[in-house]
Amino acid sequence: MGKLVAQIMKFGVVGVIAFFIDFGVMVFLTEVFGMNPVASATISFTVSVVFNYLASMRYVFQHREGMSRTREFVTFVVLSVIGLAINDALMWAGTELAAFDYRLVKIIATAVVMVWNFVTRKIFLEEHGA
Repeated sequence: MGKLVAQIMKFGVVGVIAFFIDFGVMVFLTEVFGMNPVASATISFTVSVVFNYLASMRYVFQHREGMSRTREFVTFVVLSVIGLAINDALMWAGTELAAFDYRLVKIIATAVVMVWNFVTRKIFLEEHGA
């Protein structure tokens, strides 16, 4: 149980850094370039996924023996694309339907996607028993 708690804490640190990358790029694109919040959130999410992959697979999850790095990356990207769909659906619903501030919606969407990311990466990317 202690290993899981330590892993969740490492995931949290990586997630916080990825969040600041994601949130910062989104606000920058929305405020400076006048982009639609859903479009800017899509771009910012994609930028943060690259950092998240590198940091997560180095510091959080143990490489699954027998899985090639290519398959690992493809799996990570597929799970991230599903996370992006969740993110964008929440961003759209929160900003377009509910008319909430895009920054508040992004915080909520990030929390939901963070749970998705941890659970699915633990299942699909990590060595069993790690």
